[in-house]
Amino acid sequence: MNDQQRRRPAKQHRRPKKDPVRFLAFEALRAVDERDAYANLVLPPLLKKARAKGDFDSRDAALATELVYGTLRRQGTYDAIVAACVDRPLREVDPPVLDVIEMGVHQLLGTRIPTHAAVSASVELARVVLGEGRAKFVNAVLRRVTAHDLDGWTERVAPPYDEDPEEHLALVHSHPRWVVSALWDALGGGRSGIEDLLEADNERPEVTLVARPGRSTPEELLTALGEERGLPGRWSPYAVRMAEGGEPGALAAVREGGAGVQDEGSQLVAAALAHAPLEGDDTRWLDGCAGPGGKAALLGALAAERGAALLASEKQPHRARLVERALAGNPGPYQVITADGTRPPWRPGSFDRVLMDVPCSGLGALRRRPEARWRRRPEDLEGFAPLQRGLLREALKAVRVGGVVGYATCSPHLAETRVVVEDVLKGRGGQPAEAEWVDARPLFPGVPALGDGPDVQLWPHLHGTDAMYLALLRRTA
Repeated sequence: MNDQQRRRPAKQHRRPKKDPVRFLAFEALRAVDERDAYANLVLPPLLKKARAKGDFDSRDAALATELVYGTLRRQGTYDAIVAACVDRPLREVDPPVLDVIEMGVHQLLGTRIPTHAAVSASVELARVVLGEGRAKFVNAVLRRVTAHDLDGWTERVAPPYDEDPEEHLALVHSHPRWVVSALWDALGGGRSGIEDLLEADNERPEVTLVARPGRSTPEELLTALGEERGLPGRWSPYAVRMAEGGEPGALAAVREGGAGVQDEGSQLVAAALAHAPLEGDDTRWLDGCAGPGGKAALLGALAAERGAALLASEKQPHRARLVERALAGNPGPYQVITADGTRPPWRPGSFDRVLMDVPCSGLGALRRRPEARWRRRPEDLEGFAPLQRGLLREALKAVRVGGVVGYATCSPHLAETRVVVEDVLKGRGGQPAEAEWVDARPLFPGVPALGDGPDVQLWPHLHGTDAMYLALLRRTA
């Protein structure tokens, strides 16, 4: 060894630099994958913690949110693209590696982040969370992805529409094929309607507030928000829409319970039940599946205006506590109990109005919970079916003769909506229910495209709401 070789310093390995925005987004994606968590529950506390440490400003939070939700919404499309860029079956790629890659793909194909920045930031994240060896793999895959834009890739990975319409739509719009088929059946019509719906599912929903009567008004919320940050609701008289990036918790009315975050479709369902025509007593109301409490809080406020009392029942104790929190400070009488609606503690005929917002697949809220589309399976609906029918039968027993039951789901799947109601009314699997349809459409004033009735199905692409369903039934004997 000569003197020059002795003096040459050893090669220094640069330590990877941690990007707090992308690292947080990666943490959220891992929680969704490993713990079956929901992004809308995982992300807010992570962002709050980052802000408290001084690492984040509002732009950082917006980027982290886009990376998480965008990656989850487009996962099906990105899976197909990545599969075309790797030399092994996708199932053989470690999930953390796939999360980094697909978050990089979203930056390349779904945002305006420059190509070089998207690749280099993703590779740097890989060095931090995966190590140098796998970072090279991430780099190689993402450089292959840069060969085409999103349209170019979908032309390559999706079959032509004329050959396989459902698979084409599934890959282009990033929904499982069975979900595309179910939504298409529920919606009816041709290609344009289903494409509009699938596109709406991939859009970021507005944050909508509800002003709970007797505790706040939409006008007060609009004043508190200011002209630039608040807009009136489209359909609900209690709704206020927030501008992108607004913080609901910054409003005193939200902190104090006089207002809350609630989709406008959810508000419309609760209001329709509350305003359904009724003869005789109107003093006892029941929310039979009350968790997490949004509809119960609005029903409680509307009941209080008429001197009626609300009983809010929820089977799961932790969800019952959320209902208690939502109803705290309600101006009228109410009670929250933990009970199973299929084996209720109340006597038959105890109530004048009953809302039964049943557990369901959640396919109507894919804008808010994009990961749900990848978790649900067709067989899940078979598991919900007996519960949904059992809850509706008990709701019809709980209401007095002449009283009204609202059967609601946050799903447009026919197996969870009209089929359930018709089965119960016709006695499939049991005795026919002594009840009749009530036309719900007049109870959605000003809302267009409500179909032939008597039930109502709301849609993200037509109404800007979650795909809420409501059937109103009146007990006849």
